[in-house]
Amino acid sequence: MQRTAILLSVALFVTGCASITKGTDQTVQIDTPGFPGAQCFLSSKAIGERSVTTPAIVTLDKSRHDINVQCKHGCYRGSGVISSNLEGMTAGNLLVGGVVGLGVDAATGAMNKYAQYTQISMVPDPGCINPAPPQPVQQ
Repeated sequence: MQRTAILLSVALFVTGCASITKGTDQTVQIDTPGFPGAQCFLSSKAIGERSVTTPAIVTLDKSRHDINVQCKHGCYRGSGVISSNLEGMTAGNLLVGGVVGLGVDAATGAMNKYAQYTQISMVPDPGCINPAPPQPVQQ
């Protein structure tokens, strides 16, 4: 019994709070209102380059790096950023995990979180001749 308690204490000490409670990846939603089917390209140091079609739900590895988003749909373009922010659980490391827990969360990206929903506004591409208006969304 005492051995189990010691092992549990060590496990809590060497792992980060956010790593345990929030994980190292996160699901985010990307949308281009009025332009369903837009092709969006995501890029950052952490995730490399990825492509999604809107509306999209995608799972991303957490990181301190913001994610750049570039979308296109016919003669319309849009860009934005999925911001990375500090996860609230990071403060728990000072109490439970100490410097080691903080280091684990930093290394795994667990101390960060992305905005859960990103909306990209689409505008006509000035280099495109006669852009067709977007098709109405049927529901």
